[in-house]
Amino acid sequence: MRRLVCCLLVLLGCGIVVSPTASAESGILDVRPLGGRQFEVVVYSAAMNRPITLWMSHPGSGAPALYLLNAVDGGEGGGPWMRRTDVVDFFAGKPVNVIVPIGGRASMYTDWQRDDGVLGRNKWSTFLTNELPPLLNDRFGMTGANAIAGLSMSATSALNLAIAAPGLYRAVGAFSGCTQTSNPLAETLVRSQLATFGADATNMWGLPGDPAWAANDPTLHADRLRGTAIYLSSGNGAPGPHEAFNDPSISGNVGVLLDRLLVGGTMEAVVGSCSSPLAGRLAQLGIPADVRFRAAGTHAWPYWQDDVHDSWPMIAAALGI
Repeated sequence: MRRLVCCLLVLLGCGIVVSPTASAESGILDVRPLGGRQFEVVVYSAAMNRPITLWMSHPGSGAPALYLLNAVDGGEGGGPWMRRTDVVDFFAGKPVNVIVPIGGRASMYTDWQRDDGVLGRNKWSTFLTNELPPLLNDRFGMTGANAIAGLSMSATSALNLAIAAPGLYRAVGAFSGCTQTSNPLAETLVRSQLATFGADATNMWGLPGDPAWAANDPTLHADRLRGTAIYLSSGNGAPGPHEAFNDPSISGNVGVLLDRLLVGGTMEAVVGSCSSPLAGRLAQLGIPADVRFRAAGTHAWPYWQDDVHDSWPMIAAALGI
């Protein structure tokens, strides 16, 4: 055993990464300072048998945590939260840990029934709710109070994670996401999102009619969000304030503007139509929620940056800040 440990130390010292085996326990593999309060944290997930990289804004010990989930590309394509929005600066002086997992593209950040031929093993719900929080709490002295928010694909994920792990998250934000999964339109949307990256949603929740689709429908299980602070938003696809020619996200680029209007507008129109049932169900159940259905707006990052700003007072209050 001593010899094995010595060999591992030598390999690590040479910069060679030794992949953990499937029987290894979850744990933090590396913490790399990025400057100021920013860190890159590498965590081994036993459930997925691979390392997961996180970006983290850490204010010091004794602070709660806000988890921000990326869009359908997992933050690997167009970029994660800290490259597409102002979250680095926005949270720079706030007493909260902000954690952004990098990866999970087309996964719905859920536990899949079977390994996928393209994505491999997805056990994101287990990782995010069981494996990760205690590791970060111990290493960074967090308070154990958590909130979670997601956008587009991961808006549905954030709601489902809050439903699946009662009490783990004090607040949840769902920005421009379809909050249904079990009706034909919603299932078609989910399948098409995942197929864009070559993934097969049948490996996730089974064939149409499989009970897993209903089990992961936030609107059907809205009663389990009682006691959680909820922020729900979407636009309607019509041009909004961020579709102005001189908006910083457009910067006079006609191609960007046309894409935003045609693609982003269509996507947000669909999202808006399948977000309203959750708002209605929450109202029916007498569960309070901060609902922001914008009179205009497309499926675009500037609106999700606005959502972070607008939801923060609610999230901060839920976290006791």
